[in-house]
Amino acid sequence: MLGLAVSAPGADLGATAHQLRLFHTHTGERLDVVYRVGDQYIPEALDKLDHFLRDHRTGDIHHYDPRLFDLLSDLTASVGRAGAELHVICGYRSPWSNEFLRTHTVGVAQHSLHMEAEAIDIRLPGLNTSAFRDAALALHRGGVGYYAKSDFIHVDVGRVRRW
Repeated sequence: MLGLAVSAPGADLGATAHQLRLFHTHTGERLDVVYRVGDQYIPEALDKLDHFLRDHRTGDIHHYDPRLFDLLSDLTASVGRAGAELHVICGYRSPWSNEFLRTHTVGVAQHSLHMEAEAIDIRLPGLNTSAFRDAALALHRGGVGYYAKSDFIHVDVGRVRRW
């Protein structure tokens, strides 16, 4: 729950807890985790997120840029759905997995930020994907891709751009 006042070791009383609720469409796994309290990231929670967002084809794990988690939290809040469960289509991609996708599908970048654990493909059930895209663009916090036919958006913490 965003806005939850918590009392954690080393945290200020009343500091805001930042939570993510995720469902992975390929693994069927769910994760509900407070990853930051106030301005302090929680290492154990980041480890859980890294594992959850692992390459579902190879099992490879990469440490995610925590700014992406802040982006997801702010994005759901910006559409009035703070704490809603996001559906994850793709998190981290190993170089092998990225090349596999490049040779079997279209629209996969050779130097994808998925390989740097700085990107994620998501949808928010119950919200029109174009409205979700517009909200992501309005944040001006990185790249935003819109995949209408597949019903998801890509967000990353790279330079601001759109496709």
